[in-house]
Amino acid sequence: MRLIVQNDKNQIHAGRSFLVRGSAVLVCAALLAGCAGPDASSPARGPGAPAQALSPQARQAAEHARLVAAARRWGLDEVPLTPPPPPAKKPHITARDGFEVDHQEDWELPPVFTTIPTKQKIVFLTIDDGSEKDPDFLRMMRDLKIPYTAFLSNYLVDDDYGYFRRMQSYGHTLNNHTLHHPYLPGLSYEEQRDEICGMQDIMERQFGKRPTVFRPPYGDYNQDTLRAAKSCGIRYAPIWNEEVFVDHWEYREDDQKMRRGDIVLTHFRGRSDWNGTMIDDMRRFLNKVTREGYAVARLEDYL
Repeated sequence: MRLIVQNDKNQIHAGRSFLVRGSAVLVCAALLAGCAGPDASSPARGPGAPAQALSPQARQAAEHARLVAAARRWGLDEVPLTPPPPPAKKPHITARDGFEVDHQEDWELPPVFTTIPTKQKIVFLTIDDGSEKDPDFLRMMRDLKIPYTAFLSNYLVDDDYGYFRRMQSYGHTLNNHTLHHPYLPGLSYEEQRDEICGMQDIMERQFGKRPTVFRPPYGDYNQDTLRAAKSCGIRYAPIWNEEVFVDHWEYREDDQKMRRGDIVLTHFRGRSDWNGTMIDDMRRFLNKVTREGYAVARLEDYL
């Protein structure tokens, strides 16, 4: 089933006013807490003395004020929620019921799953292919400190590996999405292995690491896919439970709701494919998850 949510073209004026007021208040709080001059009991500092360090509370207030300003700058309704720290013990990941293949467990094949088992109110943002290379997207996600995982197909990224190196330098993980984005179940085992292992070679050469996480194109796979992926060093094969577009969401579940630990898919696309930009897409995504009380966490912290 699909649910289409109307495009959020109009900003919420009350939210924008809150962001403006909140930014001013928090900046003042940070300055008063950490940057005020010495009182009568404090030794006087000469012109060359080092500046007084901010207290932890002042640093926290200043960072929140910075996030308020960033949320306003990128047109969000409110500041995205901060995810909890990564779990001390990572959850045990298994194939989703009905998504297993023959010999899934006894051959220890990479599990296909759509949700991470967690009690935290978090979701995971994943972005596929690599077609659109919008520098504003990199700036937006860095400003807002939103983690995400990219699944790259070589035929769409080979014209600008540098864009994804910058992404990686900001702390985001780059994973395998095959060389040419084919329908894998239509290929032989050897052909599937060439697509997956070939991309592993390129990921290592261009980004310095062979991923252990792989997403089959279109979310389609068979036993040969998972056998080939395992032979290439893959341990996990996440797909998704929701997909966000620039103008609507789509859900896998019949109740059309997000769940704790859900993996959300979107794509590196822009106006050539959508009626909007990646900034519009991310604004829709972040406004919805924040409004529903979810924070965005880093997928690899749970694998």
